[in-house]
Amino acid sequence: MTDTERKRIGELIEREPALVRLREAAGSTPCYLVGGSVRDLLLGYQELDLDIAVEGPVADLALELDPDAVLHGRFDTAVIQVEGRGIDLARTRSERYPRPGALPEVQPAGIERDLERRDFTINALAVPLNEPNNLLDPCGGIADLERAIVRVIHSKSFSDDPTRALRAARYCARLGFSLEAGTADLLPQADLNTISRERLHSELKLIADESPVAAVTALRLAAAWGILGLDESQINLLSGAFGLLALDPWKGFCSRGDVLLAIAGRGSEWKTEVGTDYPGTPSRASRVARKLDPVSLLLLRAAGAKWLDSWMSDWRFVSLEVTGDDLIASGIPPGVAVGAGLDAALNEALDEGIRDRKEQLATALAAARGLHDQGGRGKGM
Repeated sequence: MTDTERKRIGELIEREPALVRLREAAGSTPCYLVGGSVRDLLLGYQELDLDIAVEGPVADLALELDPDAVLHGRFDTAVIQVEGRGIDLARTRSERYPRPGALPEVQPAGIERDLERRDFTINALAVPLNEPNNLLDPCGGIADLERAIVRVIHSKSFSDDPTRALRAARYCARLGFSLEAGTADLLPQADLNTISRERLHSELKLIADESPVAAVTALRLAAAWGILGLDESQINLLSGAFGLLALDPWKGFCSRGDVLLAIAGRGSEWKTEVGTDYPGTPSRASRVARKLDPVSLLLLRAAGAKWLDSWMSDWRFVSLEVTGDDLIASGIPPGVAVGAGLDAALNEALDEGIRDRKEQLATALAAARGLHDQGGRGKGM
């Protein structure tokens, strides 16, 4: 650790109000800034998560600092808010995996054992809050940071927890690192079929939460490694969809995580539901769009349905000034004729821009009366 890096870590621990309060509350209980927090500090990142490992029970400390702390008893962890900062607390522990892909069985252990059970060397780093100049690096994480590689700590890492392979792709994409050769040789052990759907989805959503470029890069890596069954066309589709979500009128329309899960779960099946060609008129296009969920709309647009930009920015907001009550008050019996009249008025408003109330009512009444005169009957007619 260079003097500059040592100073950066020391300043964070000494000056960050949340860590000062935590250190004071912990007293003689050893606490460590750990994992990604240390990694990102050494890499010069300005925005940091605060991950703290505690050599002792977590619950009482968490509640002392934050009465509204979220506690997780199985692994003795907590999420707290201190001085406006979120902090993740976890008791130092060792782990044993009863079978591949299972959640680990844990027991309290010291910081050295805790670091050695982690996923990658670059995350097996810790700095004692009471000794900010003392960096613990039992697995060679500093050297791997300097080499810009992601390396597992032990040979059964991917077998124990296959999600680590997806995490490796995420870190490589975010940090611009490469997968260490020996770690790459272990990838065939990562069988995602041994984990629950919930855990897989959670890890995929973490990938999707990266920047759009990093998310797509991670997916390409995971596919190239044989971890995810995504082909290039699907990844390109996701890339287009992620890009759209950063632009108007699609910004914030749905989450990148939901889009990724749709492709990972359904592949290209959604394409058989509707084509990308413009349906011919705004009213026909609107009928198509209204039947689709937000994710399918976005994917259809990413696949080439540019007309959906008009639906998003204009057509979906077109509404009528007249209602069914107006038609009934004008002598149309309740039933399908009322709905047909309103549909006709809305179609005309979409296709020809007729939005004046008088014109809308005239169009609706003409269509409703025409259906009624033809003998169209619905319930209540």
